Amino acid sequence: MEPTDYIFGIRAVAEAIEAGKEIDKIFIKKDLNGSLATELLALAKENKVPVQRVPLERINRITRKNHQGVLAMLSAVTYHRLEHLVPMLYEEGMLPFIVVLDGITDVRNFGAIARTCECAGADAIVIPERGSVSVGGDAVKTSAGALLHLPVCRERSTAQAVKFLKDNGYMVVAASEKADINYTQPDYTKPVAIVMGAEDTGISPQVLRLCDTFVSIPQMGHIGSLNVSVAAGVMMYEVVRQRLQSNMEVI
Repeated sequence: MEPTDYIFGIRAVAEAIEAGKEIDKIFIKKDLNGSLATELLALAKENKVPVQRVPLERINRITRKNHQGVLAMLSAVTYHRLEHLVPMLYEEGMLPFIVVLDGITDVRNFGAIARTCECAGADAIVIPERGSVSVGGDAVKTSAGALLHLPVCRERSTAQAVKFLKDNGYMVVAASEKADINYTQPDYTKPVAIVMGAEDTGISPQVLRLCDTFVSIPQMGHIGSLNVSVAAGVMMYEVVRQRLQSNMEVI
């Protein structure tokens, strides 16, 4: 991690929040209490900055400087909100296409997905506040700079994000190897959100229950599952294929 990717110390982190710095998450030592810590927690909650209580060793692995049990990881991007982005896309006459990531934690997979999102013309990528990758310098580098052009929406939870998208006219498609429907069958020529799950556990049951349809990518080998960034690329380019074909038919 680059030194510019984090700020440490209670007052320094509080001042960063008040100054409007884009913070990915804050690590606070498990047993840290006191008035300053309480004020910082309240400030983080007010500004919707995720906080994780962690063992002291976790913070020490990042820095041995006088962190006072508090360390903030800075984001390399400015986060967007779905509640602002969705109506804007409709107002601009767009045919929205959003990719939702439920618990993707590997920075290389996240960067590869973001790169494909940008190339495939996705309008945004959605991640939850907790249990997700940190969008720092490593993620931007892995995405080949795509994250500097692609809106990233960090929402309170994946389930809330999916419900919001459904309420606003999106067809929400979950990619799961257990599904019976081939990924090419749904009609992607409408507002659509593709949901991809965590590398090890897939999409959470809570999120799956909210999705409109579940699709799988045929596999002929013995391994049983594709890397999530590869599967996301296959899904995204089916959206591209259908929309290009639909445009040609209209012409």
